[in-house]
Amino acid sequence: MSDQTPTIDVRSVELFERPVTLRLPFKFGAVTLTATPQLFVRAQIVCNGVEETGVAAELLAPKWFDKNPDLSNEDNFEQLRTSMSLAAERYQQAGRFPSAFALHAALQAGHFAACAKRDQNGLIASYGTALMDRAVLDALCRSQGVSIFQAVQNNLPGIVAATTPDLYGVDIASHLKTLSAPERIAIRHTVGMADAIVETDLTKRINDGLPESLEAVIAMYGQHYFKLKVSGDTKADIDRLSRIAALLDESGAPYNVSLDGNEQFTDADAVVDWIDVVENTPQLAKLWAATLYLEQPIARAKALEKPVHAIAAHKPVAVDESDSHIGIFPVARALGYRGMSSKSCKGFYKAILNAVRVRHWNAAAGRDDHFMIAEDLTTMPGISTQQDFALAALIGATHVERNGYHYVHGFGEAPLSEQQRYAAAHEDLYTTDTDGRVRLRIEDGSVSLKSLSVPGLAVATHPDWESLSRLTDSI
Repeated sequence: MSDQTPTIDVRSVELFERPVTLRLPFKFGAVTLTATPQLFVRAQIVCNGVEETGVAAELLAPKWFDKNPDLSNEDNFEQLRTSMSLAAERYQQAGRFPSAFALHAALQAGHFAACAKRDQNGLIASYGTALMDRAVLDALCRSQGVSIFQAVQNNLPGIVAATTPDLYGVDIASHLKTLSAPERIAIRHTVGMADAIVETDLTKRINDGLPESLEAVIAMYGQHYFKLKVSGDTKADIDRLSRIAALLDESGAPYNVSLDGNEQFTDADAVVDWIDVVENTPQLAKLWAATLYLEQPIARAKALEKPVHAIAAHKPVAVDESDSHIGIFPVARALGYRGMSSKSCKGFYKAILNAVRVRHWNAAAGRDDHFMIAEDLTTMPGISTQQDFALAALIGATHVERNGYHYVHGFGEAPLSEQQRYAAAHEDLYTTDTDGRVRLRIEDGSVSLKSLSVPGLAVATHPDWESLSRLTDSI
């Protein structure tokens, strides 16, 4: 490992895609997702004079980054492709920088401005820089022969308070030294609004050997953490949550849940009215007691306009879709929000710096008032999921939402040879079915992270590049 922060020069960037078809429809908020492309980044980067390849990947998920109902899914895909292309070009043309974080900090504002000129919001802008930063970090770690965990603990990226003036004077490097990876992390299973709860709900089966109902998921994987989507329609939510509670309560096993509003409530008063009904529904008593937090219940246009202390008096409230830039958490905190989501598609550095904020604020208060949550949106087994697992581990999460393992059959359309390379390189993380297809190895509701401690950003092998569709020539 180098004794100094390595310099960074992005020489070229290639973008690829692969289609992904869901085995089950995933309904969240106002969208029901059945198919979406996955985007891959391969970048040639010089770190302290050593040329290395860095990679990253994310789904082009529609109707989350921009929920404008007038836009089609394909419109949303193009927004994200544009953000990615703009970021790739900006990073490739930037030249040599004294550190990976210095490159990020210098280019972020210009990229956001370029996206804004195209009517693209901060979440869309973040998508492009998030993937480029991860590709740079992957190459940085490979060039130094260290894992992302070692790199962050020793601050090889050179993370400082350049983008977070509220952290001026805080010893960020000391906070980073305390970040470490657990050997295992629990999977928080997402229950979409179209999901079958029990086996008898299924009127038509796909019979692919994987669970099709929440009941079957628990029987196969043994989850103890669940993320439940809610719609804001009080009667429909109470009926559905009651059915979920009956299943979870009947098992007798301990469990925890988070409730995701996906921006379906108009304001804090509407959320409090909804909570009042939940708290006065006897069959939800155990589920409500097991609820850890509410995630982004209020639409982003209104979420940061007024305080949410009235909601927080019942359960902590976390920000997700309103997290449009690195300055949001202090603003949200002043309004009564206590949690902030980490999603790889929103940015690696953003999550790390928000974790530093949490540690700093809690230390100053002498109690754990604030927290980070590890959420999912755009990850698939392979590069995307592994890099997101690493980030979730670094911010101190003990459980992380996972969607792709359930709504997609393993690696989806990836060639079997590629799937089996990942299974061989990360034997603890994946298992191989009798048909040769590879999927996450979930045991007692958790997965092993041991094999992510490899040189690079948690990835020991690459996809079959020839099987992907090239979006661009080298930028």
